[in-house]
Order: sequence, then C-alpha cells, then structure tokens
Amino acid sequence: MKKIDEHAVIRVVIATGISSVVTQLLVIREYLAQFKGNEFVIALILFSWLLLGGLGTMAANLLAARGFKAAPRRLGGLSIVLAAITAPELILIRGARDLVFIHGSSVGFYPTFFFIFITLAPYGLLVGFLLPYSLFVLRTTRGDYPAGNIYIMDNLGDILGGGLFTFLLVYLLTPLQAAAMAATALVIAALPLYRGAGRAAFWAWAGTLGAAMLSFFCVIHEHGSLAPPEGELIYYQESRYGRIAVHKDQEQVTLFSDGMPLFSNQNLVTAEEVIHYPLVQLDHPRNLLLISSEGGMMAELAKYHPHTIDLIELDPEIAKVLFQFNLVETIPGLRVIHQDGRAYLRDTEKQYDAIIINLPEPETFQLNRFYTEEFFRIAKRRLVPGGILSFAMEGYDNYLSEFQRRKLSALFHTVKTQFREVLLLPGQQIFFLCRDGAVRSDIPDFLAEKSIPTEYISRYFSGNLTPGRIAELNGLIEAQIPKNQDASPSLMQLMFSQWFAQYGSSPAAFFAVLSIVLLFYLRRLHAEEFVLFSSGFMSMGFEVLVIFAFQIYFGFIYHRIGLIVTVFLAGLLPGAWLGIRFQNHGRRLLVFTDSVLIIMAGLYIVLITSGWEHLPEALFLFLGFTVSLTCGCQFPVVLHLRGGDNPAAARSFSADLVGAACGTLITSVVMIPYAGIVWAAWGLIGLKSLSLVLGFKR
Repeated sequence: MKKIDEHAVIRVVIATGISSVVTQLLVIREYLAQFKGNEFVIALILFSWLLLGGLGTMAANLLAARGFKAAPRRLGGLSIVLAAITAPELILIRGARDLVFIHGSSVGFYPTFFFIFITLAPYGLLVGFLLPYSLFVLRTTRGDYPAGNIYIMDNLGDILGGGLFTFLLVYLLTPLQAAAMAATALVIAALPLYRGAGRAAFWAWAGTLGAAMLSFFCVIHEHGSLAPPEGELIYYQESRYGRIAVHKDQEQVTLFSDGMPLFSNQNLVTAEEVIHYPLVQLDHPRNLLLISSEGGMMAELAKYHPHTIDLIELDPEIAKVLFQFNLVETIPGLRVIHQDGRAYLRDTEKQYDAIIINLPEPETFQLNRFYTEEFFRIAKRRLVPGGILSFAMEGYDNYLSEFQRRKLSALFHTVKTQFREVLLLPGQQIFFLCRDGAVRSDIPDFLAEKSIPTEYISRYFSGNLTPGRIAELNGLIEAQIPKNQDASPSLMQLMFSQWFAQYGSSPAAFFAVLSIVLLFYLRRLHAEEFVLFSSGFMSMGFEVLVIFAFQIYFGFIYHRIGLIVTVFLAGLLPGAWLGIRFQNHGRRLLVFTDSVLIIMAGLYIVLITSGWEHLPEALFLFLGFTVSLTCGCQFPVVLHLRGGDNPAAARSFSADLVGAACGTLITSVVMIPYAGIVWAAWGLIGLKSLSLVLGFKR
C-alpha cells in the first residue's frame, strides 16, 4: 500500500480548523443581522453548529463501521467541497431569510431555530465529518496513529482561525472577502493530497477552479446581497462592533446596526418625548448625559441652552455616519464619547443634571445591563441632588398585556430602590421619570410656563395622556415582582417568555424533545465518554458565563469577546498535550481535572457575588483559559482508556461536541434567564460533580 503523506493530511486538519472557526464567527454575525439577534439566537447558532458537527462525526463513525474506505483523495475532495460552499453559505443566510419569511417581520423561536439548523446543515455536517475522517485516513497505513494528535492539530487550527479573525480579518476585510480567504487556505492545503494522482488531479483542479469562481462571484456581489427590498442602500461598512448600513426610502434615512434600526431622520414624536419629559422637570439643566440619540433630539436639547451635552456612542464609525447623514445635529456644548455607557458612568467623576437613556428594550443581556439595580445605583451617584433619570419601554394603545405589566412592574421596583419618585407616562412608549424630587405629569403646562415650543407635545399630549390614563398605568404595578439584577436578570426571563407568547408557542415542547433525545443519547455513553460530554457542556457553559461577566463589568466590546473565544480555544492545545503526556494516570487524572473544573466554577461564583466593581479582565480570561486547558486535558485520557480505535475516537469527538452544544443552549436559554448566573454556575458544578462521582465509582 502506498504510504500516505502524513504532513499533508495534518495541514488539511489545521486548515479546516482555521476555515471553520472563521466561518463560524462570520455566520454568527450574519444570523444576528438577519434576526436582530440576542443571546438566545447566538445560543441557537452555536447549538446548531456543535450539534451538526457531532452528527457529522457520528456519520463518519457509522461509515467506517460499515467498511467505507478512507482515502487521501476523498479527504481532499471533501475539503475542496467545504471550501466551495463557505462564501455561498453567507449569501444563503442573507438571501433565504426574506424568501422564507415576510420581509421585516419578527420571527418566533421555532422558525428561527429550524431556519438556522437547515441553512447550517451542509457546512456543519461536513466539518464534523472531516475531523474523524482525517484520522481514519492516517490509520489506513499506520493503524496506531494517536487520535490525540489530530485533536491537537484541530485545536491549533481553531486557535489560528480565532486569532486571525479577532485581530486581523475583522478590521481589514468584508465578511465575504474573509470567507473567500479562509476557503483559499483550505484549498491550498487540500491540493497536495492529489500529487501524482493523474486524472483525479485534473478533477481536483477543476473543483478548485469552481470553488474560486463561486467565491469570486460572492465577493463581487457583496454590496448587492445587502440591498434592502424597499429603498436603496446608500452606505455600508463593517466596523469592529458590527455591520453598519444606511437605507434611504424617499426622504427617510435610517441607520441599521446588525440589522437593527437605530437612528432615523424623521421621528419628531420620539425626539420631543425623550427630551422634554425629563428636562422640563428641571429649573436650569446645565450638564446633560444622553446614552444614544435620535434624529431631532439635539434641536430639542438646544431649547434648554445647556452648558454641556455628553453623547455616548460606543462605535466611532456609527458616530461618523450619524453626522455624515445629518441624523444627529451639531450644537454648542456637544461632546461625543466613544465608550460603553455603563463603564463611563462607573468611572467618571462628572455630575449631571439629567441622564437620558435612549436605548431599545432589554431584549439582550447587553442591553439588560442598563436596566438593573446595579446600573441604577451607578447612575444615581452621577446625578446632582434633584437630578433626573429617564428611560422608556414599549408602549400600548388600550390594553396592557400580562407580560408588559410584569415587565414594567419589575423595572418599577428595581429603579424604586434608588429613587423616591418614579412616574410612568403612557403612550407610543412608556416613559419612566425617576427622581428624588417631585415629578410633574402636566408636561404641556410646564413647557408653556417655560416658553419652550413643541410641535407634538403641545398639540397632542393632553388628548393622549389624560390624568386618568396616567393614574391607571401607575396603578397597574404589581407588588410581588422580583427586581432585575445583574446576577439575576428577571427581565430576560420575561422577555424570553414574551417572545414565545407573541407566537402562541412555548419552549416546553422543544426542551421536552431535547431532554428525551439527550437521555437516550446519555444511556449509550460509557462512563469515560460521559466525562467528555460533561466537560464539553462545562466548557461552553462557562464560556457563556465569562462573556456575560464581561458584559456586566466591561460592556460589549466586540474584539474583547472575540478575545474570550480565542482564549477558550487556546487552552485546549496545551491541555491536550498535557493529557497525552500523563494519560497513563487514567481515571485518577480525570478525577483530578474534574475537581479543578468544580473549583474554577466556585471561584467564578465568589467573584460575581463579591460586589467588586473593578475586577480585572485578566482574571476572567485566566478562569476561561484554565477551564479550557483542563477540559482539553481530558480528551486524550478518555481516548487512552477507551482503547483509541476508530469507533472510540469518533464516539469521543461526538460526545465532546454534543456536550458543548447542550452546554451552550441550556446555559444561555434556560439556566441564566430562569435562575441567574450564580445558579447557572452551580448547575455546572452539579453536572461536574456527577462526572466526578462516576470517576470515583470506577
């Protein structure tokens, strides 16, 4: 039998890791842009990706068990196919959304999940198939080739891919350009497998040409793939924080960030309500803080002649576009601050007469940080005596739903812990006016006393916001509603439940089916494979917890979260090396590493509950790296205990991926929203304790 070029196969494994991680990060951004996504959508993406990878791995094992012969040329051909579908995968996500769903409509949980799972299936299954198949190819001539080496090389590719995307591609290339580059690297690695293959080499080059043409076609049509069905795309840019697009429809100009409409030049009602409701309460507002803005707000602010107006806008590219298209006017005293709003308030010493929060509802954990007891405490410290804080929630016409009432009640009780007076004003939005002094509801009379002209409020306020309607809304606040806190985000549970109720569905059916399938799967696992399942669960669950901690303490910084992902990937490589070196210690090493994972989760709980506001970033990165290293150490040990043959390798890869998929979904969608991050960490400790008990029993 002709000897296989092991180095060529290893290069394919590394290139597959690079390409798959770059593609994974790209498709996450695409899905978020299409579904205006929150962490629940991210959880569905990662769950689908990891589950499909596990199914692909199981398929490779099934084919091997039935005598399917592994060959280098087939590995090369499958790699070229994977490269060929990389860029079209992004085009598919962009184009299929409006073909399957009504443009601009909100999409429920189940349609979102099935759309993500189906559109990801070709790429995810093939990626999962290639890793064990590469091992099978190497073992055709060297039957004892260690599976741990493949695991290490795959981790090396993942680390290179994560670092490449986080520190280079996201700054220099558009998504389709980055996808084409990742596909090119994979093709270059695959072609040497056809060296001296005669006619097969011709077909390999033909496939390479086809992949190149597909990628080139996608790249040159990138701008067109983002064009809206109505109006025109007049600006597009990828910043390190997300996708910026400006649409123009007749005279209306709207700025979108990752598919979410953020700013419009024609929203007089919102501009007047957001500015005048709080500022009219103050005698002489001098220093104002505005967290995010809207077209027309600066003109309304100028009517109060403040000394300084600090506008928080995290992304400097968005700020540049706002002024370029006159979505925000330049007025005297305006200063734009490119920093996370919560981090700025925590660190600044400046005192404000008013803090106005003009953000969307807390549909994500990132936004939820601005509606917690901890944030309101920070904001209160930055207000002068008698200063005012205002923010708004979704409004209603005649009927306040149960979820809205509970949401408003939770916010009311949360902000009431810091302010003596909290007044709710109904309308298109429900405004919260929070102050230690008196808050007046007769806004038009107050504006008239101060000779401040308005278009909407002076004409329509009294007809829409009658004293009876204001009193009725404030009387609907429920007493027994838990407060919204950083570590226990009760609002996120309500928002998640509201998402299902909006479509007359429930997550119960989904998780019931998942539980049945999972129980059936776990019954077939050996004890050592359950260790890998629980470690995959722990690794991804802990990654979600670390990302959430970053959101609480440091704000959403895109490249920092990319750094977290890279750090978790980086720990797997030295962990796998240590596992190979000490694999003869067997189950004792598994017991030791399980104990380390439990300690790391316990340390996380201590940090979160300590009340420290200035925790260093490096501390959370250290925890993530340690957890990743420990999980990576277990894989070679389990392979050694299971004998290391092809079925054992495939089952181990599968257990790790399926566990990671479940850890991502259950931690993000169930444990954190319904129990809070502290109890989510305790849940991970419980799972690992079960693994530890099994280790002691063996």
